Amino acid sequence: MSDFLSKCKIEKGPFEPTWESLRKYQAPEWYRDAKLGIWAHWGPQSVPMFGDWYARHMYIEGERQYRHHWRVYGHPSKHGWKDVVKLWKAEKFDPDGLMKLYAAAGAKYFVAQAVHHDNFDNWDSAHNRWNATKVGPMKDIVGLWRAAALREGLRFGVTEHLGASFSWWRGNKGADKTGPYAGVPYDGNDPAFRDLYHDNKGEKEAWLTDNPAWHEHWFNRIKDLLDKYHPDLLYSDSDLPWDKVGLSMVAHLYNSSAKLHGGVNEAVYTQKGRNPEMFSIGVLDIERGQENEAKPYVWQTDTSVGDWFHDVGYAYKTPSHVIEMFVDMVSKNGCLLLNFSQDPSGSLDEEQLHLLKIMAGWIKVNGEGIYGTRPWTVAGEGPQSVEAGSFKEKQVAWTTADFRFTAKGKAVYAFQMRYPDSREAFIRSLAAAKGMKVGAVSVLGHAGKVVWRQLEDGLLVQLPEKKVCELVPCIKAELE
Repeated sequence: MSDFLSKCKIEKGPFEPTWESLRKYQAPEWYRDAKLGIWAHWGPQSVPMFGDWYARHMYIEGERQYRHHWRVYGHPSKHGWKDVVKLWKAEKFDPDGLMKLYAAAGAKYFVAQAVHHDNFDNWDSAHNRWNATKVGPMKDIVGLWRAAALREGLRFGVTEHLGASFSWWRGNKGADKTGPYAGVPYDGNDPAFRDLYHDNKGEKEAWLTDNPAWHEHWFNRIKDLLDKYHPDLLYSDSDLPWDKVGLSMVAHLYNSSAKLHGGVNEAVYTQKGRNPEMFSIGVLDIERGQENEAKPYVWQTDTSVGDWFHDVGYAYKTPSHVIEMFVDMVSKNGCLLLNFSQDPSGSLDEEQLHLLKIMAGWIKVNGEGIYGTRPWTVAGEGPQSVEAGSFKEKQVAWTTADFRFTAKGKAVYAFQMRYPDSREAFIRSLAAAKGMKVGAVSVLGHAGKVVWRQLEDGLLVQLPEKKVCELVPCIKAELE
């Protein structure tokens, strides 16, 4: 065990910081019921409005963000990340107003980015002077998000991307190789700002560094975050960090939650390791990707409506794409964590507000078939399917023969992935020949009776003449 871990105090409770103990973990029912979370992947990297990984790429000669930075702010030998973070003011940040929109759109949990790879903390950090209460907004961003989420009745979570920071930011120690600043060191070489830019000169390429001093620093900072805000969910942008170090953090998260909830853990830890050993102690997170079959364990996709950080030139996902992805994930025991990319002031643009409005209308009609459901005998039927894996989220050309299923009690919910012009649905998985008897059929959002017949080879349903929603209608079949 690391020397610092033998001295640090993690909360006592039902879990020990070992693989054997943490394998007893079960995802809490609130999370399995919730299905949809909204994420604020927001911080000083939103300032240039020029996309994700800005703090890294501005120090890599030739990158589009490097060119943007030099032309707009000045060369990174003179005007570096230490200067950009001071420009983030969050002057229009309205967490309560945004949270009402997110709740109306169907979110049952909300997740705030606490720290990205740029080493800037969005909370009142005890271990980092580069934080939002002392630089830039002069606001406890995480604390304000948490209060707003709780007022709206949403569970609250945080994401940490700190583990990768030490290696991710190697480039700030470099210099241009060509041009008028050839050989002039970037400002990351200035020892006065070592606590922001890291002592990482010569660090090798690795998502999670093997530097033991960084392991201790990560642990202390993230433990401070958990102890101050008591989140129901912690997301790591990596596999479980550094074995025993990560296990200690997860045990602390779960035991702290159990202390607040009568001895029962209600917290969720998500990470990206595909090894079953990894997600046996928490929840597997798939970045910008999906599963192509139902899983016996709950899992999560994290994705964004656009780029991770606000980018004025980035194309957003359409409402149909988001809703179709969401339904497909829920049918397979998944949850969706969806990011909306605020601009530096804290606002959402009209396109994102439109998407939230469409989501709100759809969930108002179809939420019964989403919340509190579990996977049915089969996840779906039809010719089309998604591609499994990370960074595979291309919109599928669904047909009216494609259905995705959820279940609750004796009810089976069949989502028709393309709204039929004929107003007709034929569901083969509900055929009489399969040994099930349908007793009643309705269409969510329609108060009247529905014409239907259960045939040997499928359930034939006539949808109402007037559309119940614009996208992905849901047919409810009650089994006898």
